Amino acid sequence: MPSRLGSVIAVSSVHSPAAARPRNNGGLRLSVLFGVSADRDRAVSGITLDSRLVRPGDVYVALPGHSHHGAVFAADAVRAGAVAVLTDAEGGAIAAALHEPVVVVPDPRSAMAPVAARIYGNPSERLTMFGVTGTNGKTTTTYLLDAALRAAGRHVGVIGTIGFLLDGQPLEVARTTVTTPESPELQALLAVMAEGGADSCVMEVSSHAMVLRRADSVAFDVTAFTNFGRDHLDFHGDEESYFAAKASLFTPAHTRHAVVNIDDAHGRRLVEQIAAAGAIECSTISLSEGADYSATTMEPRPDGTTRVRVACPGRTVEFNLSLPGDFNVRNAITALAMLDVVGIDLDAAAVGLGRAQVPGRMQRVDLGVSAPTVFVDFAHTPQAVTAALGAVAQSRCVAVLGCGGDRDPDKRGPMGAAAAEAAAVVVVTDDNPRTEDPAAIRRLVLEGAQRATREHGLATQLIDGGDRRSAIRTALQHAAPGDVVAILGKGHESGQEIDGRIHPFSDIEVVRQEWAALGTGRDTGEPR
Repeated sequence: MPSRLGSVIAVSSVHSPAAARPRNNGGLRLSVLFGVSADRDRAVSGITLDSRLVRPGDVYVALPGHSHHGAVFAADAVRAGAVAVLTDAEGGAIAAALHEPVVVVPDPRSAMAPVAARIYGNPSERLTMFGVTGTNGKTTTTYLLDAALRAAGRHVGVIGTIGFLLDGQPLEVARTTVTTPESPELQALLAVMAEGGADSCVMEVSSHAMVLRRADSVAFDVTAFTNFGRDHLDFHGDEESYFAAKASLFTPAHTRHAVVNIDDAHGRRLVEQIAAAGAIECSTISLSEGADYSATTMEPRPDGTTRVRVACPGRTVEFNLSLPGDFNVRNAITALAMLDVVGIDLDAAAVGLGRAQVPGRMQRVDLGVSAPTVFVDFAHTPQAVTAALGAVAQSRCVAVLGCGGDRDPDKRGPMGAAAAEAAAVVVVTDDNPRTEDPAAIRRLVLEGAQRATREHGLATQLIDGGDRRSAIRTALQHAAPGDVVAILGKGHESGQEIDGRIHPFSDIEVVRQEWAALGTGRDTGEPR
């Protein structure tokens, strides 16, 4: 039981489970949530860790930060209507003079997920929950799941990098993270989806989310591991820590069933870990034999789709896939396996897999009959660059490639090498430079590409394309009808971050603008 220390309540741990907000949240009171005395009891309506977003009735979570402690804003939160502050011992000392209760726990980041879940009525328990993790393919797999579930008659929420959807329609709500929301935002969003009629939710689960406990108190019915490659080492420090973060999703605390890609070496390692623990069920997927769900046919069709036949436990399922590349076939099989283990009608779901389109993931930009074929993709790791360019390997390819600033610099050279090994022309450009010198980033990418051309005797043409618009124009000038231009790195993004400011920029729109501006020879079949 908590003990009172002046105006501070000291709690040794919080075991009970506690932007977008649901209209109804169950009406918990502080006395039930934290055991506060009757004279300090209040109704609780929400929870947030941003003092600027506090609404009357909220619990404000004050976390330690890089430059200051969130508790320095606790008084602002209380003035905005917060009925309690959840924090650690340092924050408790800072906020001790407040008139509202201050709840002190050893680790408020760990505590806030169960508290948020309880405040919003444990919304994940009202939904069939699908979680997807992996270095690449998370967004595509969630969109495949969404299309398949809706084809099977389910009402579906989507949470991920591109945004939040409910039955295919965007939810226009603020977000504070790139992929997986912080737990107060996430639990509120799940409650909004359930309140809006969703019976299922598909969700990208990032490695950051696992380390920062964002996905705690989400009851997944099934989770999937797509693949593993180098990424986010600026956050995790090394690949082993990065893999451990991904693997931590596949435990009884988070999921009932795992679906794992065993074409990936780390996937095979994960299967061994799951089997050794013996705590959850595990199904495997592959493009070859030896898995629970295996592709037996991948047949390209004249309309650009691929006819896929998958051997499933006890039956075979067929569907047409409009997304190019073997890696997208693998994503589709992953989605199919996840649907099967929760009992979705696979015949109906397979129709949805054939309809799925994913913004900024091998998204085709139609420029006319005499134009090169243009694809825009989010590929921003060496593995993803190889996969994206491999999907168009039947054509001469001009690749546009950049790397983000203020992120793992050691992947820049390997990304350049991956592009040089797969494309005829590589135009190196800026991604989101953020606070770094764009030219310095481009130089590292080019050095990796140059090493690859020397070591493998490649004739790849390498170009420093400068800023992203200029590079896209250069790529279009170097492409003939029948060629492919692959513009990699930013995908669906509609802005470019330079020196702390986000400037409007859409690869898709810029492609169209630059093709129109080039003018001469457009739609005539003449060389450009």
